[in-house]
Amino acid sequence: ETMPQTSVVFSSFLGPSCSGQAQPGMGERGGGAGGGSGDLIFQEGRLISGSLEALMEHLVPRVDYYPDRTYIFTFLLSSRVFVPPRDLLARVGQICLEQRQQLEAGPEKAKLKSFSAKIVQLLKEWTEAFPYDFQDEKAMAELKAITHRVTQCDEENGTVKKAIAQMTQSLLLSLAARSQFQELREKLRPPAVDKGPVLKTKPPAAQKDILGVCCDPLVLAQQLTHIELDRVSSIHPEDLMQIISHMDSLDNHRCRGDLTKTYSLEAYDNWFNCLSMLVATEVCRVVKKKHRTRMLEFFIDVARECFNIGNFNSMMAIISGMNLSPVARLKKTWSKVKTAKFDILEHHMDPSSNFCNYRTALQGATQRSQMANSSREKIVIPVFNLFVKDIYFLHKIHTNHLPNGHINFKKFWEISRQIHEFMTWTQVECPFEKDKKIQSYLLTAPIYSEEALFIASFESEGPENHMEKDSWKTLRTTLLNRA
Repeated sequence: ETMPQTSVVFSSFLGPSCSGQAQPGMGERGGGAGGGSGDLIFQEGRLISGSLEALMEHLVPRVDYYPDRTYIFTFLLSSRVFVPPRDLLARVGQICLEQRQQLEAGPEKAKLKSFSAKIVQLLKEWTEAFPYDFQDEKAMAELKAITHRVTQCDEENGTVKKAIAQMTQSLLLSLAARSQFQELREKLRPPAVDKGPVLKTKPPAAQKDILGVCCDPLVLAQQLTHIELDRVSSIHPEDLMQIISHMDSLDNHRCRGDLTKTYSLEAYDNWFNCLSMLVATEVCRVVKKKHRTRMLEFFIDVARECFNIGNFNSMMAIISGMNLSPVARLKKTWSKVKTAKFDILEHHMDPSSNFCNYRTALQGATQRSQMANSSREKIVIPVFNLFVKDIYFLHKIHTNHLPNGHINFKKFWEISRQIHEFMTWTQVECPFEKDKKIQSYLLTAPIYSEEALFIASFESEGPENHMEKDSWKTLRTTLLNRA
């Protein structure tokens, strides 16, 4: 398999301002506007490396400094690779306390309230971007300890206290909503893909198929887009960083990070597999060749409409389903299909040159989304497993640490950029009218196991070579033994 890779050349998407304000020049050491230990390296105004301690100090506001929001997001996202969020929070609290004590002892005591407001703003951005970091009791206790210290300077009109109260309420609501969402997802967790009849593979002629529920390719593509956006919205930035933490734990043969968080990634990936198997099931279970031909042409049209919408994940799943061996081997059926459209779709998803054609199409959809005036034009749903592999390869081809021991922050700028772009796509509101009947069918229709698909395929079109004859013989023996 050709594995997607990310270019070594880093994008200039983030721009020079992303590493803070008034940074030193190329190759200079310095603490930036945030002061710090001076153990930071900048290049052309961009922060490219630093020790973990210096990067943490660069995160914390000072009287005359507030970190750039892009740096806040990037560091909070990437820091979990090196330190658990609650430990980072504890260190931030310690730095805040040290700065507060300096202000109280010095001539700038009057600026204490301004400093406190900046600390609250940082915590607000943290709790909004990564509320799940505060789910455990230790993190929440640390947050309360920091905010308690901050409120001690706000006894006059209580503006800082009000901001903290609003932040805490929003955080608790976010945590409660996410917890409820996860419980609901667990209850609705789809059954295993190997469900469906095995001994009797052919359904009664009157049994409903996808064409009996929806015969309009555009409408089905729109409903698939609804499902995609609904499912991908449950993925959070820190979930995607678990890819890196998980790979590190495997490399080091030790447990690292909360791997249960990867459930949202696995659930979304499972949806892709279910859709592929559903497409194969719908084709293979059709008795008459004429109807199978129509079914294949219908799914080709659905995949094309998904491409036009910008729903590349569903498009790839459909193509994958039609390329599964039980479907691909139906040569007599395929001979009746007008394959010109399918050839174009396969060209877009050609894996050669690191999926170059797909990446060109994705770039076009991204540009359309950025310039869009309507929700319909903003839709970009990338092929998820390729996106995950991109993050994985970006992690593997660039080291976390440089020879001098610094964190290779240049690497994490790019990972953050890609994740931020992905999250922007997930937040698009689906503009199409929801059809519960069609969605219910797509999510609950019986799916054949791989074995059942082959049985149905061989019953439709008998084996053509020795390998297929051996496979068919083995399957029949298995069925007789079960009977």
